[in-house]
This record gives sequence, structure tokens and C-alpha cells, in this order.
Amino acid sequence: MAISLLDKALGPLLVINPLISIIIVAFAISLLITVAYKYLTNQSLMKDMKEEQKELQNKIKELKNHPEKAMKIQNKMMEVNMKYMSHSMRPTLFTFIPIIIIFGWLNSHMGYYPLYPGTPFEATVTAARGIAGDITLILPEELSFVNTPKTQEIVNGKVTWIVKGSAGEHDLNFTNHDLTYSKKILITEERSYYPPEEKIKKSFITTIQIGNEKVKPLEGVPLVGNWGWLGVYILFSVVFSMGIRKVLNIY
Repeated sequence: MAISLLDKALGPLLVINPLISIIIVAFAISLLITVAYKYLTNQSLMKDMKEEQKELQNKIKELKNHPEKAMKIQNKMMEVNMKYMSHSMRPTLFTFIPIIIIFGWLNSHMGYYPLYPGTPFEATVTAARGIAGDITLILPEELSFVNTPKTQEIVNGKVTWIVKGSAGEHDLNFTNHDLTYSKKILITEERSYYPPEEKIKKSFITTIQIGNEKVKPLEGVPLVGNWGWLGVYILFSVVFSMGIRKVLNIY
């Protein structure tokens, strides 16, 4: 229900560049958290504790040649820090669940590009240790193979097929002798997909990897070009949080 409402509310973000979408969400969440922090904490008390922390830090520096006295001040500073953190946690109780829901939505729409109708994609399985021979991929009528046979020998523990098909929800059935495992996929023009990678326990295969292309919002940028949506979100949320806290004069 919550995800369905988010699809309607955040749907416009799916038709623009993923980088811009993530920046917008990062700013909105940073603003929400910061405003909640401002109005759900006693800012006067937080300011006093911040100032006390600075005073204690200065005293510790002055007592660097008197370790016993410095240790007492250090213990006092730890008490103040714990009190500060306990007050800081209150806004988290109000924002945690909405943020987790939004994160779930982002992970379902911003991690990968969809499998598009008529566009070939790879389906790769990793065989469990000790499994040899062939694995057969059985497709529904709406899907077809692209220059790959449906039955292939396991080589280096893996088998890969190239498949394409029409829009819709489909089941890929992998078989080895009398054993079968199914993986559901989604082919669509919309920015949606099922988890491309599935780890499997106690089966003749350990992993199924569907060839959805990973979204790299900062692709081409040195150091961060391979980051996914989460890394990019964290980067911008830190920047936005620092700026908003400064503007709102938050302690």
C-alpha cells in the first residue's frame, strides 16, 4: 500500500534522469530529517551541550601533560556526549519508518534499468558444487532465445543464455535432470524490475543473475563513476544536510 502511494507520488521522478531524481530525493529527505531534528529537540539545551563539549575539549588540550586530570575531563565529556546523542535520537523515531519505505522504493526503481520488450538480455546461473552436465532453460511462449541453445553444458560452474521477449511478467524455469527452479522476471517500458540477482540455498544452482543494466548516476566521474544509487544518495544527502543545518542554525 505504501509503495503504491509512493509510485503515484514519486512517479514523475521515473521519467527524468536518475541522477536528478536521486538529488531531488536526497534534498527532500535531508530537509525532512533536519526540520524534524530542529523542532523535535530542545535546541537551547543542545546548544548548551555543544558549548560544554568545546570547553571540555579545550581543557583536555590544556591538561595534556597531566593525564590523570585529563582522564577525568574525558569521562565528563563522554557523559555529555551520551546525553547529546540520546536527545539527538528522538527525531529518528519519527522519521525512520518513512525513510525506510522511501529507500525501498528507490531500491526498486533506481538500482537497475528495466528489461525492455524486444531487447536481448542475459540470464546466468551458477551451479552448485558437484553439479555437472547440462542445464536447460524452459521459456514461456512470449520469450525466445537469441543465438543460444536452450540446453547448455555447465562450464566453469556457470551457464548463460541470451533471451528476449514481450512485455509482462514471466517465469524462467531452469532444469537439471529432474530438478527445476523458477525465477520470475519483469519486462517493461516502465522504470521497474524484479531483483536481478537471486541467491538460492539447497538447490542445484546457487545464484541466478538477470542482465538488468546497473544504474550509475555519476558514470564517467572519477572515483565515483561506478557508484549506484545508494552511494550517490549518501554523497548528496551529506552535502545537503550540512547546508540546511547551517542555514537553520541547528545544534
